[in-house]
Amino acid sequence: MDDKQASAIERVTELEAELEASSNATTGGDALARAREILHRWVDSVTAVVATPGVGRVVLMHENGAESRIASPELPMLLAVPVSWGDQSG
Repeated sequence: MDDKQASAIERVTELEAELEASSNATTGGDALARAREILHRWVDSVTAVVATPGVGRVVLMHENGAESRIASPELPMLLAVPVSWGDQSG
């Protein structure tokens, strides 16, 4: 883990503590492998995605009817379909 990642983890953990909520940071080994496996199953349960780049949000609809909301400046842009203005040759 590099210094940038360690600082980000510390910042998030401190913010959660201010909200009086506990958090758990996992950065490697079996714990990270377990978290990634759980996340892969969770993503595989997605049946629809609503990406809203303008507000930096993605809503995932899961097969059990639940919704998950992800705030991210990057993810909605990655999911957005590029605009096509049709044939520009003429």
